[in-house]
Amino acid sequence: MKCVVLLSGGVDSTTCLAMALTKYKKDDVLALTAYYGQKHAKELEAARKVAAHYGVQQQEVDLSQAFSLSDCSLLQGSHKPIAHESYADQLAKKGGEGTVDTYVPFRNGLFLSFAAAVAVSVGAEVIYYGAHADDAAGRAYPDCTPEFETAMNTAIYEGSGRTCHLEAPLLSWNKAGVVKEGLRLGAPYELTWSCYEGGDTPCGVCGTCRDRAAAFAANGVKDPALP
Repeated sequence: MKCVVLLSGGVDSTTCLAMALTKYKKDDVLALTAYYGQKHAKELEAARKVAAHYGVQQQEVDLSQAFSLSDCSLLQGSHKPIAHESYADQLAKKGGEGTVDTYVPFRNGLFLSFAAAVAVSVGAEVIYYGAHADDAAGRAYPDCTPEFETAMNTAIYEGSGRTCHLEAPLLSWNKAGVVKEGLRLGAPYELTWSCYEGGDTPCGVCGTCRDRAAAFAANGVKDPALP
């Protein structure tokens, strides 16, 4: 195994997997999917479908205990409603900067630390994760910022005995740029799920639904996951 990809089942991680497979053979790629206590299983189901589409090995892990004390609105134990407004509108209420209610505390830090342990165990040289500029904007998701990526890359490289490093190939792109690259690579977006709600179809009004819709619209194509 040469490459570990964090695969949530959404647009960003699916694009990362597609990019990784332009460099590595499918037998050299391990998709790592985490259950973290989210309110629905749609992401997990989507990740399985994406991994199967590409024929890569997938490992699912349960990291939910780490967030048992959190009241993030994405988690099963929370009674908070999921905000049905854009990230920009949510940030505006915080003076333009601050975490949004759907930020799961240090989630990417935990996922990447776990992935690093897996990568060292299987001899992988790189970990891919799908942070992008829209999520980093206003520090809505601080574990998606360039500063965080640099720090985690250093920690993983040094902590792995300088055998493994982190790559965030989408880091400087907005969501529209991510979708553009994924479309170019033929990423199976029809299999993905982004909505924070767990209904039969995406709600269309949560922050990630709005971001996703705008990204496909900017590329002049219909979201293939929508009916």
